[in-house]
Amino acid sequence: MTLVVVGAYRVTPVPWAAGHFWMYAQYLDGLRRFGCDVWWLEELPAGAGTAVDEARIESLRERLRPLGLADRILLYRWGDDPGAQDPTYLTSSARRAEQVLTRAELLLNFHYEMRPALLARFRRTALVDIDPGMLQLWWRQGHLRIHEHDRYFSIGEHLGGSVPGVTWVHTAPPVSLDLWPYRYDPASEAFTSVSSWRTGAYVALDGRTMLDSNKRVSYLDFADLPRRTEQPLELASVLGAGEEEDRSLLEGHGWRVLDSTVAFRTPETYQRYIQRSRGELGCAKPAYVLLRNAWVSDRTVCYLASGKPAVVQDTGPSSYLPDGCGLLRFSTVDEAAAALDEVAAHYEQHCRAAREIAEACFSATGVVTRLLGQALG
Repeated sequence: MTLVVVGAYRVTPVPWAAGHFWMYAQYLDGLRRFGCDVWWLEELPAGAGTAVDEARIESLRERLRPLGLADRILLYRWGDDPGAQDPTYLTSSARRAEQVLTRAELLLNFHYEMRPALLARFRRTALVDIDPGMLQLWWRQGHLRIHEHDRYFSIGEHLGGSVPGVTWVHTAPPVSLDLWPYRYDPASEAFTSVSSWRTGAYVALDGRTMLDSNKRVSYLDFADLPRRTEQPLELASVLGAGEEEDRSLLEGHGWRVLDSTVAFRTPETYQRYIQRSRGELGCAKPAYVLLRNAWVSDRTVCYLASGKPAVVQDTGPSSYLPDGCGLLRFSTVDEAAAALDEVAAHYEQHCRAAREIAEACFSATGVVTRLLGQALG
C-alpha cells in the first residue's frame, strides 16, 4: 500500500473556511479510493492558545473521520529558532510522526514554504500549485521562499514565464464523484457564487502592470448582471467592516448577498448550499483573467459533479475542457446574461452535461491516478 502524506496549508486555523477543506478532501478521498495509506500533515501557527488549538484539532478530526483519517493527523509547530531541524508534534509522538514521514513514498505538498528540514525527511516530494501564474511570479520575485521538490504540478494550463529549472505538469482539480453525487432539482432557484472578497494580494507582472487577486474587483465589474437576466443571483462571501458600500452596491443591483461564515461553517452545510443551487455564476480573480492560465476553481468542479451548470468567467483557452453545455464561459456582462438564460432554457440538458464533464475531466480517482504515476515515475 502506497503511503502518501498530504501537506495542507491553513485549514485547521480557519475551520469556518469549509470550501478550503473540501479542496483537500477531494485529493484525500481520491487517494484513499486508489488504495493509498493517506496522512494529513499541517503546520499549526502559535498564538491562539491551548483551548483554541484543542478545539480546532478536534474539529479537524471530526471532518476527517468520514474519510477514515481521524487518527492519521500530524500537526506540528516550529519553535522560535529559524534554524531548528525538528518540529514539535501536537497530535502524535515524535517517534510515530517521524516513522510516517520517512516511510512515505510521497509528500503531496500544498504548503509552498514548507521548511527544507521537513522536506528532507521524505523520499519523494511533489509541490501542487493552486495559484497558477501568481505562484510563479511570487517565487521569481522573491515573495515566497519555495524550496526544491522532486516534481511540480499546477492546476493552470498556461503559466507564462516560469521559474528557471522548474518543469510544471498540469493536473486538473479533482472532485470525488461518490462524495458529490448528481442532484437534479428543476425547482432550484438561484445561481450562486461562493467566493472570497478581498485578499490584499498583488504582484507585479512587469514594471507597469500590477496583478490583482481580489475577487471584489471582478464581482463589482459584473454588478449590473442581475438587471440583464431573469435568473436570481446570489453571492456568498465575507464582506466585513468597511465594505458596507460594496454590499449596498451589489444589493442595489439585485444581488442577494450572504455571509459565508454564517451560511455554511461546516463541510456539510457548504455542500448542501451548492447542491441546492440552480447552478454557479463564478467570477475569477483579475490576475487569472489577465494571465490567461485556463484556471478552473475547485468550487466549480463541485457544482459540476452535483449536476449544477457552471457559468464562469473566461480565464483562457483550455486544451481539454468543453464549452457551451454544462460549462459556459463569459467575458462580458452581456455574455454572462446570455449564458444564464441559455442554461435556464435547456436546464436538464445542461445539468446532465455538467455531471458528464465532472466524470470525464475531474474524477478524483482519475486525477490522483495520473498524478501519482507522474510523481512517482
